[in-house]
Amino acid sequence: MIRNEVFTNDKKEVTKVKNKGKRAILAIQHVIAMFGATVLVPILTGLNPAVALLAAGVGTLLFHFVTKGKVPVFLGSSFAFIPVIIAVGDKFGSLAYAQGGIMVAGALYLLLSLLIMVFGVDRVKSFFPPVVTGPMIIVIGLILSPTAIEMASANWLVAFIVIATVMVFSIFGKGMFKVIPILCGVIVGYAVSAMMNIIDFSAVTEASLFHIPDATLPKFDLGAIAMIAPIVLAVFMEHIGDITTNGSVVGKNFFKDPGLHRTLMGDGLATMFAGFIGAPPNTTYGENTSVLAVTKNYDPSILRLAAIFAIALSFIGKVGAILQTIPAPVMGGVSIILFGMISSVGIRTISNADIDFSNNRNLIIVSIILVAGIGTKMLDANPDFHGTIGIQITENIQIIGLSLAALIGVIANKILPEIKNEEVA
Repeated sequence: MIRNEVFTNDKKEVTKVKNKGKRAILAIQHVIAMFGATVLVPILTGLNPAVALLAAGVGTLLFHFVTKGKVPVFLGSSFAFIPVIIAVGDKFGSLAYAQGGIMVAGALYLLLSLLIMVFGVDRVKSFFPPVVTGPMIIVIGLILSPTAIEMASANWLVAFIVIATVMVFSIFGKGMFKVIPILCGVIVGYAVSAMMNIIDFSAVTEASLFHIPDATLPKFDLGAIAMIAPIVLAVFMEHIGDITTNGSVVGKNFFKDPGLHRTLMGDGLATMFAGFIGAPPNTTYGENTSVLAVTKNYDPSILRLAAIFAIALSFIGKVGAILQTIPAPVMGGVSIILFGMISSVGIRTISNADIDFSNNRNLIIVSIILVAGIGTKMLDANPDFHGTIGIQITENIQIIGLSLAALIGVIANKILPEIKNEEVA
């Protein structure tokens, strides 16, 4: 593990690694950390993993350009958007419409950036307190859970081996291995699947060494946009948490310099680019912040070098072909853990905020978000139900699932009065 001791406060400068070999090793560690999660999202949603790698690399460079190269983060595929991307693909028969929704979601990031510049971060954050964003994140994970079980059921033995591998590396792993348990699980699961002869390697042997990623152009539909764009309300607070954590590790206040409006703008532009070429939305990666903590090197230029490596990987045809051959039970095994962890993050969000559930106001807000989000989504998947689900705006525009949960949560939080316990008779 390459280590390089640097500053612990705003007054010190980042120590630059001049040795090209060490710089390359540091960058490769960041690529390994982001790789598993970044390619998992497109595999689960039907998007192209090579295009996702390209979008992650370019998106990271865009982010660093907007933030003046001061924030050492890597951007990768966002898990929060998985259920709505799948839903749009199923409903509209083409993921191109999901791309359009992703581009609009990126534009909403830019709008939030502008609002923060005008009104300040505290006023904007007041619309998305933990009592709203926490249960929304829980809904994201629970909506995805049937997908994980369906994939794992193709071969439960392989799925259990993957789950066990992820657990071992997460709990007992040391150094870099503790940062990449998902990637380790996929590698072990892939090896076991190969030994069991359940992988068709023909696509790998036929793939060329160099291949331009198969980018696709977006299509726009108000219904698809209505399903995808509201997820920004949940990931906005996730973004704030990621930048806060990154700043704590590095020892700098990135809310002050370069400013939260710039980090949001960077995320927005990266997400818009991803949607334009056919990749999942981008988000700042906690995995790479963990690498910063492990290596003690906070040089943002190392992250930019990692972005260039990711772009280069996207053009290697063999890599893309191997990713496409990962068996369903392998993805199912890691998904069982990942989707559960998403919901757990929502629970942690509520717990850390110390929300008082003896207060009926908080209890009601969380309750309606959970039921509206999960209930309408499950009902929409039931072919025997023919009634109206959620809010039907037009024939093609329907607000259900996460979109409905977000809308109800934000409105309820604003209209229900704050009542202290001592005021309740």
